[in-house]
Amino acid sequence: MNNNAVMNALDAMDGSLASAYIILEDGRRYNFMQLYSFEASAKINSKEVPILGKTGKGNKPLGWTGEWKGTAHYNQSVLRQMWLEYKNTGKLPVFDIQVTNEDPSSSAGRQTTILKNCLSKGGILTKFNADSETLDEDIEGTFDDWEMPESFSLLKGMQ
Repeated sequence: MNNNAVMNALDAMDGSLASAYIILEDGRRYNFMQLYSFEASAKINSKEVPILGKTGKGNKPLGWTGEWKGTAHYNQSVLRQMWLEYKNTGKLPVFDIQVTNEDPSSSAGRQTTILKNCLSKGGILTKFNADSETLDEDIEGTFDDWEMPESFSLLKGMQ
């Protein structure tokens, strides 16, 4: 008999129940409900370190890089207005992205992550497709800090 704890299927997070907001430097906050796919990642940068007396090398972490990407319905101009400001002034607006995952059927609870000092890498200025039922767009960018004011709870059996 297997005595290992197993996850309850209800604890899997429903991805469609997330929320996402963009917060501009001037305090304007937009519900970015157009997003239907989003992820952000932190890549740990490391360097190989030679070590006397060992045949292999060690690794030393030397900072990190943050990137985000997503797919959204093509029905907002918030990002395009930022790109226009950059074109006209040379200043690309910095913003924060706040994402909350919460599924009331999961005992994992709620997690909120705020990506700080985000920059957009640019994107589609305009588009159409007479043969498409809906239009979407890929968006991507970077961030240089992040906070996690709310964390998921440990699931039963994890400890």
